[in-house]
Amino acid sequence: MWYSLETIQKSDKNILTARASVPADSPWFDGHFPGDPTLPGIGQLAMVADVLACLFDKKYVVRGVHRVKFRKRISPGDMLTITAVPKKNNSYSFRMTTDRDELVSSGIMTMTQPD
Repeated sequence: MWYSLETIQKSDKNILTARASVPADSPWFDGHFPGDPTLPGIGQLAMVADVLACLFDKKYVVRGVHRVKFRKRISPGDMLTITAVPKKNNSYSFRMTTDRDELVSSGIMTMTQPD
């Protein structure tokens, strides 16, 4: 796995909270950006999708993302907290924050079973 998932917890209301970090040798940092490694937004969305997939017994994939905002860069080794709150129709509002409680990204992700 290209990141380290430290913990994942699910509340009785299906609210997920996960702690993760991305090591410096992650392939996402190759060439993005030379001399100033930054985790791209698609990597952040992949982490959220992986965490949400833990809710389901069957395989689920991302059907859509909405209202996504990337507010802060993620550097190698940053410790992140991902929180996902259920909405409706397999949609989840998510937030990714740093240990300093700085908002990194947020949005809504919708999951669906593959065809």
